[in-house]
Amino acid sequence: MNAPIARLFVGLLVLFALLVGFTSNWAVFDAEDLQAKTENKRPLFEAQQIERGKILTVDGEVIADSKQRGKGDALRYVRTYPLGNLFGNPIGYSFISQGATGFERAAQDVLVGEENEFVSLLDQVRGQAQEGSDVVTTLNASAQRVATDALADQASPGAVVAIEPQTGAVRVMASTPGYDPNLIPTEIAELNKDPDAPLLDRTTQSTYPPGSTMKIVTAAAALDSGEFTPDTTLNADSPQTFSGVPLANAGDQPFGTIDMRTALTNSVNTYWAQVGEQLGPETLLEYMRRFGFESDPEVEIPDEQKAPSGVYNSAGRLVDSGFDIARVAIGQGGEEGQLLATPMQMAEVAATVANRGTLMRPTLIQEIKDPDGRTAEQLDPEEQSEVISEESAGQLAEMMTSVVEEGTASALTLGGTSFAGKTGTAEKNVADGVNQVWFIGFAPVEDPQIAIAATVETCTGCFGGDTAGPIATAVMQDLLGQ
Repeated sequence: MNAPIARLFVGLLVLFALLVGFTSNWAVFDAEDLQAKTENKRPLFEAQQIERGKILTVDGEVIADSKQRGKGDALRYVRTYPLGNLFGNPIGYSFISQGATGFERAAQDVLVGEENEFVSLLDQVRGQAQEGSDVVTTLNASAQRVATDALADQASPGAVVAIEPQTGAVRVMASTPGYDPNLIPTEIAELNKDPDAPLLDRTTQSTYPPGSTMKIVTAAAALDSGEFTPDTTLNADSPQTFSGVPLANAGDQPFGTIDMRTALTNSVNTYWAQVGEQLGPETLLEYMRRFGFESDPEVEIPDEQKAPSGVYNSAGRLVDSGFDIARVAIGQGGEEGQLLATPMQMAEVAATVANRGTLMRPTLIQEIKDPDGRTAEQLDPEEQSEVISEESAGQLAEMMTSVVEEGTASALTLGGTSFAGKTGTAEKNVADGVNQVWFIGFAPVEDPQIAIAATVETCTGCFGGDTAGPIATAVMQDLLGQ
């Protein structure tokens, strides 16, 4: 074989290898990613011929169902949503022309019966039509209604997330204003243009300044690192200067020398700013990451519908240095680094303290039932991270209980049940008294069954204890059966 023919032969081999490589990459290795793309309608076309499984609440209400249209070759199944806008976020929708979002998309394989390829192939060989499995979610319809109604009473958008601390089961994911998935085929353009952004799931997609609820994370880092104890005293006069800028307590109240319990009970800014400076960015960020900051929440929602919490600079990028650590420690910040968090993240913070320092992976799946009604899968709690020690969590729970009994949340009640919490008031316009308000907490204190985060985006002359707090306690009461 002469040299030119040999070179041609080698070139053809290389081209053939590249062709095989690219084809294999698209057809095999990237098949799952391609199928998941919203612009890829092929799975939806195929799914129309399959009776998609139902999605239900843990208390037995049907969130999503499939209705048969046509017969024979014209047979197709169309998704319907009996509860309307109650679960538009987070369940989402699934339609051939608009694609799939939310849990509908995340659980696609289960809902159309493709989670077990071997069984699907056997069904085809036996001539049986493919059927989807039903999914019983962890979501509670009754509590979701309470949360949605309470948020709807506000003049501003808001969100509530409630989690079972020991299992990670998400009982409430309420975001207002919401939308009715049944209207997606005809009104999606209008919904996309709506200035109130009803398609935005504020529980996992929106990040906000968490205000003083962040002091729980700072306290966790302080206690667990061993650098502080509940009895550590600091001078908490007001104002004090941090990073060259004065910082005041609420009402400019000078507390003098106080311990950590008093500082959390009364949400004393100057105390916690000093704690942040003494811990430093490295230690505080380490504990933030243990709580789940800087990563998307691990709940079963598509990645593009989740946002990581953390310290963001003015360009919208997460940063790990160069920011005002004192103000980040109290849930604030500046252009070089502003702390922002999702309601899901702050609910996970409360759940971690409630669960003695262990963060369980959040989940929306309570049970999967195959087409024959048999249980194919059940909630199996999975640990996400060991955040703080049981001792540190106990100390923090005691201080959070003091917040409710004699501090910034003392006006709240839970029908005689003991609970722990922390209020937050993030200032949006100081001159006009416009704030974003928060409450995070858990109940009962002795045996926590539910942890919660509630926020209202904008209100005037309001505080976490008087606006977000009552929303949270109403939801907890419903979940506790009171």
